[in-house]
Amino acid sequence: MSDLRVLVVDDSAMNRRTLAGLLRERSGVEVVGAASDGDEALRMTNALSPDLITLDLEMPRMDGFTFLRLLMANRPTPVVVVSSHAGKENVFRALELGAIDFIMKPDQLLTGNTESIKQQLDHMVAVVRQLTPATLALRQSKEADAALSRTKPVVSDAPVRIPQRVVAIGASTGGPTALMEVFSNLPPRSRGAIVVAQHMPERFTRTFAERLDRQSAFRVREAEHLRELSPRSALVCPGGRCMEIDREQERLVARIVRPTESDRYAPSADRLMTSVARAAGKRAVGVVMTGMGDDASKGVVEIKRAGGIVLAEAADTAVVYGMPRTAQKTGCVDEVLPLPKLVERVAELLTT
Repeated sequence: MSDLRVLVVDDSAMNRRTLAGLLRERSGVEVVGAASDGDEALRMTNALSPDLITLDLEMPRMDGFTFLRLLMANRPTPVVVVSSHAGKENVFRALELGAIDFIMKPDQLLTGNTESIKQQLDHMVAVVRQLTPATLALRQSKEADAALSRTKPVVSDAPVRIPQRVVAIGASTGGPTALMEVFSNLPPRSRGAIVVAQHMPERFTRTFAERLDRQSAFRVREAEHLRELSPRSALVCPGGRCMEIDREQERLVARIVRPTESDRYAPSADRLMTSVARAAGKRAVGVVMTGMGDDASKGVVEIKRAGGIVLAEAADTAVVYGMPRTAQKTGCVDEVLPLPKLVERVAELLTT
C-alpha cells in the first residue's frame, strides 16, 4: 500500500510543525507540504495532489470555508478539519461544505501532551484509506448552501403519545452531512420519531442536534436521561454516552448511560437499535449509514427478529462503507439504497 500523502494547512507555524511531526510518526504517512492559508493551500493542492488535507478554519487572506468551496468545486479531495471545542458551529459548517470528518485540537497540543491527537490521527489515516472516492465529487458547496437556506416548517398536528414508528439511525464518518440530508427532508406531518447514534466526541452532539433542528420539520434535541420520545421528534445520543429506548406503559423514554466494556463504540448504534427493537417491535426501523467499523451489525439482527425493517446506505454514496457492509453481511438488511433514495424511504416510512 502506498504512503498516504498529506498536506497540512494552518496559519500557526508552530501548529504546522507540530501536526506535521505527529503525522510523520504515523506508519504509511508522508507529509508532502504545509500551507499557512487557503490561497497557498489551493496552489499546493494543484501542484502536489495530496490524498488528504488537514485544515484549520480560521486563517488570514483566504479562510477554510472559502478554501473548501473552491476545492470541492474544482478538485474534490478528502479534508479533515482540526478544531478546538470552541469552534463547534464552524466544524459542522465545514462538514456541510465537504469536509469528511474532524479531529479535536487539544489545549495541550503545543505543550507536549499529544496522546489524544495521536489516537485521532491514527483513526483519521485508517478512515481515509477506506474512503469511497465517488462520494467526494457529490459534496458541493452549492448543495450545502441550499440545505442551509431551508426554513423550519411549523405544524400544528394534535399530539399522539406513542410514535407510530421509531427509526434508529447509526452513522460514523460522513454521517453528519448525510444526516443533515435526512433531517432536511423529513415530512412535516408524521407520527413517527427518530433516534440517532452518531459517533462523535462529547460537547459536539448538542451543537449538532441544534443544527439538525433548525433545518428539520422534526423537533431535534440532544437526548437527556428519561426524556420522552414523542411523534415528530428526534433524539441524538450525547457524545461519549450510550442511549437506550425503554417502553413505560404508554410512553417511550430515553435512558442515557455510560458505556460498558462491551460497548466498543460510544455512542453505540448496536445498543440503541437493540433497545428500539425491544421497545417498538415491528414498528422499529433500523438505518445504517456511512461509517468505518461494524457498529449496528448486532442491532440490525435484533430489529429484524422483532419484525422491523432494516435499511442500509449503498456503497456509491457512503463516504466509508464499513458499517453498511457489515450490516449487509448479517443477511438482515431489507433494502440497500443510495443516499437520495434512502432519504425518500425514511420519509415514506415515517408517514405510514
